[in-house]
Amino acid sequence: MSFHKTCDGVGRRDFLKVGAIGATGLTTANWLRMAQAGEVKDRKAKAAIFINLEGGPSHMDTFDLKPDAPAEYRGEFNAIDTNVPGIQISEHLPKLAQVMDKFTILRGVTHALGAHALGQQYVATGNRPLASLQYPTYGSVVAKEFTPPQDLPPFVAIPQTKHGAGFLGVKYAALNTGGQPQAGKPFSVRGVSLAGELTIAEVEKRNNLLASLDKTFQKTSGNDQLLDGLDKFAQQAHAMITSKRAREAFDISQESAEYQKMFGESNFGMSCLLATRLVEAGVPFVTISLGGWDTHNDNWGRLKNRQLPPLDEGVSGLLKGLESRGLLQSTVVYVTGEFGRTPKINSRPPSPGRDHYPRNMFMLMAGGGVKGGQVIGKSDEKGTFPVDKGHSPDDVAASFYHALGIDATKEYQTNIGRPITIVRDGHIIRELFA
Repeated sequence: MSFHKTCDGVGRRDFLKVGAIGATGLTTANWLRMAQAGEVKDRKAKAAIFINLEGGPSHMDTFDLKPDAPAEYRGEFNAIDTNVPGIQISEHLPKLAQVMDKFTILRGVTHALGAHALGQQYVATGNRPLASLQYPTYGSVVAKEFTPPQDLPPFVAIPQTKHGAGFLGVKYAALNTGGQPQAGKPFSVRGVSLAGELTIAEVEKRNNLLASLDKTFQKTSGNDQLLDGLDKFAQQAHAMITSKRAREAFDISQESAEYQKMFGESNFGMSCLLATRLVEAGVPFVTISLGGWDTHNDNWGRLKNRQLPPLDEGVSGLLKGLESRGLLQSTVVYVTGEFGRTPKINSRPPSPGRDHYPRNMFMLMAGGGVKGGQVIGKSDEKGTFPVDKGHSPDDVAASFYHALGIDATKEYQTNIGRPITIVRDGHIIRELFA
């Protein structure tokens, strides 16, 4: 398992919230009865992959370099050309440079929340956090709006997401994988794959036992709506566990060595490979988390040696892999951290870095009707502020939903009947779309 802790002490430990197969029942049903999606809507993209760069990556050293800025701003990395004339990115992103035509860079995205937890809530929901209201994450909204096949979950998080379904309720929460796949090794998710020596026949026996217990309870309780719901979701859990399609969707070992090679060998790259398989199988929403971007110290060493190589291989492999399967135009990809990092380099011993900086950051979008090969927005010569007004995370969220055919101004009702729009303040960035 991986573990990341940001400077404010918030831990990011991979954990499993979904139950395993128990001795007398399928506790995956406990999650599934909370995860029923809503009605199908007309839409452009059929699925989405949200890549969360926890910790706040430096815009100045990745997708918004300032080679002509003063030395105390510029940093140690050089800019390289991409396959789109006039667009340059970091020298440590060579694979992404060669697929620049497949994605858009949003520069000059700006907000005012410089704490990790608040910034994460903001970019994961498209709404500024409120003490009085928990907004649902993107995946939970998609889980409500889209209906996956009966034997697949609507929302999968690799390895987890700490942002829940908010006022929509936990029935729209993610199925956390609890870990990341590793190159050359089998990968399974408890509650989807069969554990140990458990066989399909044994699962069938336990399902029959549950059915008998439910009938007994129904005789004593009458036509109870809760018990009806338990029956329904137990059946869905049973369908997932006994489904060959569901088990194979999580099995990256079925991919050829040549296809896997595009994604590199990092856990993040393998997570991107898994995301392509899940989308291809029919899962509407996948979140992938990559932590470690809180580079107050040793910014350039950590980026060069640890952070940028897997990002470069994983995201470039994801875009090429989706395209090779004919899935890129039906899958919208969104990559972001919670904020950027200070343009002016700090002097912290033993090695300098950059601190939290929400006033200017980058985001990436691709697929789902997004026009690739362009840069939208611009920051000033030192990377400190957007030129003109810039765009907010709310705007990017509204655009993300637009690519999925979801009206971001649609109202939901909280459990007390309060009407809440999906995105409170965002406006679609029309230049994103072809």
